[in-house]
Amino acid sequence: MDSAKTRSYNPSQILVFGSALTILIGTLLLMTPYATESGEPLPPVDALFTSTSAVCVTGLVVRDTATTFSTFGELVILVLIQIGGLGLMTFTTLIAILLGKRISVKERLILREAMDQLNLEGIVKLVLYVLIISAVIEGIGSLLLALRWVPEWGWEKGIYYSIFHAVSAFNNAGFDLFGDERQFSSLTLYAEDPLVNLIVISLVLLGSLGFVVILELMQYRRARRLSLHSKLVLSVTGLVVLIGTALFLLFEWGNPSTLGPLSVPGKVLAGLFQMAATRTSGFLTLDAASFYPSTQFLMILLMFVGGAPNSTAGGIKVTTFAVMLLAVWGMMRGRDDVVVFHRRIPHRQVYKALTVTVMSLTVVVVVTVLLLVSGNNPAHFLASLYEASSSFAINGSSLGLTSRLTAVEKILLILTMFAGRLGPVTLVYAISRRTTKPPFRYPEEQPLIG
Repeated sequence: MDSAKTRSYNPSQILVFGSALTILIGTLLLMTPYATESGEPLPPVDALFTSTSAVCVTGLVVRDTATTFSTFGELVILVLIQIGGLGLMTFTTLIAILLGKRISVKERLILREAMDQLNLEGIVKLVLYVLIISAVIEGIGSLLLALRWVPEWGWEKGIYYSIFHAVSAFNNAGFDLFGDERQFSSLTLYAEDPLVNLIVISLVLLGSLGFVVILELMQYRRARRLSLHSKLVLSVTGLVVLIGTALFLLFEWGNPSTLGPLSVPGKVLAGLFQMAATRTSGFLTLDAASFYPSTQFLMILLMFVGGAPNSTAGGIKVTTFAVMLLAVWGMMRGRDDVVVFHRRIPHRQVYKALTVTVMSLTVVVVVTVLLLVSGNNPAHFLASLYEASSSFAINGSSLGLTSRLTAVEKILLILTMFAGRLGPVTLVYAISRRTTKPPFRYPEEQPLIG
């Protein structure tokens, strides 16, 4: 990274190129005969789709993971999920540290961009904390899942399944290996299993909170304070999960294809799982295609919001959503400043939240329209909107449309997942030249609004 060529690239461009290179390597590995159960090479577009979905920790699949891929192919997917969830720069930094190399300012700038941080101070230490926290959480999750699956599947398969799904859950990827029982089944076999549900919910929520929030929670007893960022993430995440669960239960309580046959505790557990885990990870314990349209639209809204910055989740992020709502609330009350928890949010952050929201909404709308005009289920607007939202929010939940996509539609969703993982603003910075501030300001004039 210290070469002259690398210095000419900005951090956004390096992140885009690094992610694209990882996807390409994953695609080539998944195209080998060793990666499939049948020994026949996977078609290039399917391999590219799977690799992109893994690196972007999405979970959308055009081929069932368990029945299509060999153990080698599944391990490739697992490694891609881990790299995609924690970030390529996290692992390259670890390698550099192990080799005793100094982390340059340029590399710290890239890390700051990758980790969604505002300054360079402590960025290398944060990367090390990320690696340690991830290893500990995934290790504990694997052990807890093994308590359930080793007695059911035996030691070898039980431990393998536990590790795979713990990594997939913490990284909010949504890939599963239960296709041997029923293809594209996700976790529907465990709809009323409290142990599996609560472990996966915990892993997904921890992954979606972001490492900065987890670190502050770990240090709270000593510091006795949380940053505004952590307060917003925790409060908005809690409200979204609670309100979402209540609405899900209200909409689906009597649905004979989802909650209807379950016991009352099973209904509550399933409702909590769909809202806590499905909104960011794509894991399902119920068939999303059987949800009522009102519930599917609720899922679209929650997927669009997503998780927290500096996390393994996607969407516009809960802090962006919070800042937008606070700005609207402040304007309704006639206030110029956006204030929350006795802190004022700079106008620049409000503009950034507006930019992210509008650009993200534009991408989802454009992709939905393209899916509708492509000829594949042109009458199913909600299914196309659901798939577009899921791919952009790197969620992975599907109404069944993904497995029926044409090659062109697969490429469309590949680009959407890539844009969703990196963020539209990062992509714009990567392909455009950042202009300096002009040395003057134009006269001010107010157009009529509303």
